[in-house]
Amino acid sequence: MNTFSKYAIIAFCWLAVLYPLWVRANSLTWAFDQTLLPNLFPLFGLATVSLLWLHSISGVFEPWLRANFDFDKFVNVTASMILVCIIAHPLLLLIIMNFKLSDIYLIYGTTYITLGIIAWLLLIIYDITKPLKKHHHFFAKHWNAILLISNIGFLLSFLHSLNLGSDLQTGPLRYIWIFYGITATLAIIYTYGVKRFFTI
Repeated sequence: MNTFSKYAIIAFCWLAVLYPLWVRANSLTWAFDQTLLPNLFPLFGLATVSLLWLHSISGVFEPWLRANFDFDKFVNVTASMILVCIIAHPLLLLIIMNFKLSDIYLIYGTTYITLGIIAWLLLIIYDITKPLKKHHHFFAKHWNAILLISNIGFLLSFLHSLNLGSDLQTGPLRYIWIFYGITATLAIIYTYGVKRFFTI
């Protein structure tokens, strides 16, 4: 294993996730009052998309990553972080809105909130089925399909965040998010389409 490559990969992963969080956090005033939950809520959404982007592009570079990096540990750790984020993000919003889903639709509109819900359902399939993969042949056999479903969930969550995230409407984060979306789409097409076609 190349030590430089290993730490370069780790630094890149941290940067991809922490930079969007830093930009958002810097635009806020922090205090332990009624603004704390509204301030935290979008951070979990930004982290979710950033971590999912890392997952999607890692499929393209998996052979190289495995040679230079503990790839399985990376997947397991980041998957756990994603699970925490996809639970915390909507939960904090529901708490802020006193669990009135209708009020959320009134504020944010129907289309992209519904898109977010669908994305959440597709993403949670991964976490529900992952423990079953080792014990049930059905899930092991169809694991690539489950991964594809999860990646579709990511693309929907990207569209959800791009259209609702206040920091993603203008400025550098919007361009980074568009870059994430385009590169992730190409990576998913390659990993689950082009790559498999040429390895048949």
